[in-house]
Amino acid sequence: MVHNTVSRRDVLRSLGTVAVAGSVLQVIPLEAAEYAHNLIQAEKTESKTGEYAPKYFDAHQYATLKALCETIIPADADSGGAVEAGAPEFIDLLTSENPVYQLRLGGGLMWLDSACSDRYGNAYLNCSSQQQKEILDLIAYSKSTQSDKTVSHGVQFFSFLRNLTADGFFTSKIGIQYLGYVGNTFLVDFPGCPPVPGL
Repeated sequence: MVHNTVSRRDVLRSLGTVAVAGSVLQVIPLEAAEYAHNLIQAEKTESKTGEYAPKYFDAHQYATLKALCETIIPADADSGGAVEAGAPEFIDLLTSENPVYQLRLGGGLMWLDSACSDRYGNAYLNCSSQQQKEILDLIAYSKSTQSDKTVSHGVQFFSFLRNLTADGFFTSKIGIQYLGYVGNTFLVDFPGCPPVPGL
C-alpha cells in the first residue's frame, strides 16, 4: 500500500497559493495555519538562540516587517500583539514558499523604504515615529490614491500586509485566546447578550 505524505513545503505552498486574492483565513482552514505556527514554534524550540531565523526576508526587511506588524496589531493590556503572536514569522514562512507573496511583500517593503527616503531622507525604520505614522496614514486608506497616484503600490502593499498580519495573529494561540474561541461546544442554553451598563 502506498502512503501519500504531505510535506512541510506542500502545506506552506498551499497556504500561500490559494490565498493570493485576499486574506488567508478566507480560504485556509484553521488547522493549516496552526500547522504553520507549529513549524515556527518547533524551529524556535530547536534553535540554540530560541529565535526564528527568517526564510525569505533579509535582516532589514524582517525588522521592518516586525515593526509594521507591531503597528498593525500592538500589544495591549488584554493580549499580546502581532509580534508576540508570531505574525512576522508566519508571514515570512508563507512568503518563503510563494513567489507572488515575495513580489508583493518584498516589493512593498522596498517601496516603503524608498518612499520614506524620498520624503524624509531615511528608510522607514530610521524615520521618527511621527514620520512613520504619517506614511502609514497615507497608505492605510485606498482613498489616498485619489489625491496621490504615487502611493497606489504602497496602499496595495499595506492592505495585503494588514490582512496577513491579522491572519497570523488570529490563527495563533494568543489570537485565539483573545477571541475567546473555545471550539464547537455544546451549550445547554444560550442566555443571549448581557445588558449594556447605563442603558
